[in-house]
Amino acid sequence: MRIKKGDRVKVITGAYKGTIGEVTSVYPKEDKVIVEGVNMVKKHQKPTQANPDGGIIEKEAKIHVSNVMLWDEKSKKASRIKMEVKEDGTKVRVYKTSGKEVKVK
Repeated sequence: MRIKKGDRVKVITGAYKGTIGEVTSVYPKEDKVIVEGVNMVKKHQKPTQANPDGGIIEKEAKIHVSNVMLWDEKSKKASRIKMEVKEDGTKVRVYKTSGKEVKVK
């Protein structure tokens, strides 16, 4: 999977289409990610010692990685990426739209 935690992505399909957010969690075995502010669901929570009131909380749910694309700040577009090998032998991710290296926060 070419998307990592901390990447800025744009949702390209579904109810949240067009939303840009940061990846907070990555699940490579499931090919899913959690994006900040996307795919919000309501979860009913029983009272616990930590949360004695319980209640309904709203949180982000997983979204399939095929429904997001990396956001290129330079060209202001969603972009595919390619892998390149530097002179020192390290692999880097590069945006196809601008040719710039993907920086991880």
